[in-house]
Amino acid sequence: MTTKLQVSTIMLGVEDVDRAKKFYAESLGCEIEQDYPGFVKCALGEGSPSLVLYAREAAAQDAGVPAEGSGFRGSSFHHITDSRDEVDEVIRAAIAAGATVVKEAVGADWGGYSGYFADPDGYLWKVATEA
Repeated sequence: MTTKLQVSTIMLGVEDVDRAKKFYAESLGCEIEQDYPGFVKCALGEGSPSLVLYAREAAAQDAGVPAEGSGFRGSSFHHITDSRDEVDEVIRAAIAAGATVVKEAVGADWGGYSGYFADPDGYLWKVATEA
């Protein structure tokens, strides 16, 4: 029997759950589904997995690994939009909520348009459009 791997939840280990909740829910519009001390589960929208914000130390302990670590984590999240204006709008909203621009949005050789921001815990988000 072969099992198909499916992403149902993305968990981010964050330094400050309340700050992360404010960033994702209040500022970027993610709907809170569960809210407990040290743990918040958000809906990202139809067809997307859930986003869980979990205290970094607790998440590391749960996985049995050290909590230390910084820099590029080997992954990034991508939000694909319908227009360049929407790319700029999402990045502006993230900055207003406390994100840091990592790479300004620019046109690409392949015709698209994209930029990167880092959330308050340093997780990278690429916002792009093919248009």
